[in-house]
Amino acid sequence: MSATPTAQLSDLGVSIWLDDLSRDRITSGGLAALITERDVVGVTTNPTIFAAALATGTTYDDQVRELAAAGVDVTRAVFEITTDDVAAASDIFASVYGSTGGQDGRVSIEVEPGLAHDAAGTIAQAQQLWKKVGRPNAMIKIPATVEGLEAITETIAAGISVNVTLIFSLDRHRAVIDAYLAGLEKAHAAGIDLSTIHSVASFFVSRVDTEIDKRLVEIGTPEALALKSKAGIANARLAYEVFEQAFATERAAALLAAGANAQRPLWASTGVKDPSLPDTLYVTELAVGRTVNTMPEKTLQATFDHGIIAGDAVTGSYDEARGVLAALDALGISYDEVTALLEKEGVEKFIVSWNELLDTVSAALEAAR
Repeated sequence: MSATPTAQLSDLGVSIWLDDLSRDRITSGGLAALITERDVVGVTTNPTIFAAALATGTTYDDQVRELAAAGVDVTRAVFEITTDDVAAASDIFASVYGSTGGQDGRVSIEVEPGLAHDAAGTIAQAQQLWKKVGRPNAMIKIPATVEGLEAITETIAAGISVNVTLIFSLDRHRAVIDAYLAGLEKAHAAGIDLSTIHSVASFFVSRVDTEIDKRLVEIGTPEALALKSKAGIANARLAYEVFEQAFATERAAALLAAGANAQRPLWASTGVKDPSLPDTLYVTELAVGRTVNTMPEKTLQATFDHGIIAGDAVTGSYDEARGVLAALDALGISYDEVTALLEKEGVEKFIVSWNELLDTVSAALEAAR
């Protein structure tokens, strides 16, 4: 058995990606150290992460001065800064990308959240980001809104690897997989090498518990309180069942035989929000092969320090997971209402973070002029 919990996760087939990026991590060697010391094999970013990175420290000052001198506007400045970070991180992970056949060593960058309901705008920006980063191990993050489904298909069809984000419901997960397979079919028809295209489906976990637990507390009965902190894991486990079923179909099998890669589930929002819960809950309880777990550093360090990896925690749990969702429905908690709300709030929160990022960079540009 491997010596550390993170190594045990890796042996199980879980790819650990860090849910954070900053220029300081890149230039200090801290990001590279996580590869060797914490078994990290990828990075995810979002507007909130970049807003936090730009708001502190001095590592962006030189580039901000150069951009100010060049007279670029704030949107272009953010584009240049964030894509430079992703390109530099991609270079750090190049050897991981090579050794895993392109499965890992991935660094994700998100389209502007304001485009979440604009398929054409998302497609265009996904292509711009892919070209600007210029690294084969980049991934473009596209939200799983209804409009995002079309963008996923067309972006995959163009041969661009995609991290589909903000998935909360099982039906939307099925639609995301369908959009991915449709994109692969179009890429195959265009003569693109399917083995070069990778995708993950980012299924959010802790936010489901936060919203549902709030409703359970309002109900307040023993039956309701007994269901606290169970919905997120149950939902994610059933998402893994959806993944298994979808990639066992004849349609998927034909694409896999042609060199395509399965779209792995990625567990996102894995930082525990409720301090009464184990801080590794959404890692240990979702440990299963052919998945990615993207962790904030606090969760990563907790897992390395005291995570208990007891093997596959997902397959074989589907009936129990369905029982949890059925019990919630019996209490009058609408699964569809909760997941629709979480998608709406997810987009809105990223728009707020994006605006904070623009404000931070705008102020820095003004100060440098």
